[in-house]
Amino acid sequence: MERPSEIKWLQEPEEKDYPAAESYLSLIYDTATVKSIISKLKVTPVSRFKAKDIFRASGLSLLGVSNSHVEKDRRKIEDGKSLSPILLVRDEHNGRVIIADGYHRLCAVYSCAEDESIPCKIV
Repeated sequence: MERPSEIKWLQEPEEKDYPAAESYLSLIYDTATVKSIISKLKVTPVSRFKAKDIFRASGLSLLGVSNSHVEKDRRKIEDGKSLSPILLVRDEHNGRVIIADGYHRLCAVYSCAEDESIPCKIV
């Protein structure tokens, strides 16, 4: 895919992103910890990190464009639609960043431009 002139982003994560993050984080943390993380994510300001740095910090593999969710997000980019910022959690114990919500968006953006500065909320 040819890189669009600009990847567009929403100012804030969509409200549906928080329950998605909560569902994922509940696999890793107890209920009280998850509630605390989500509360903090909702009020923390948006910051920006390069796509390649988020991947390095997460230790996750890049999903290919054959993944239907990644392809859906790539189409949004091609169509000039705004993507939702991603939600990140610092796992200081393991020296990693957990992608609580936005993994598919991150993969789609990385496939277009690994140096893209991605808006994130991180706690």
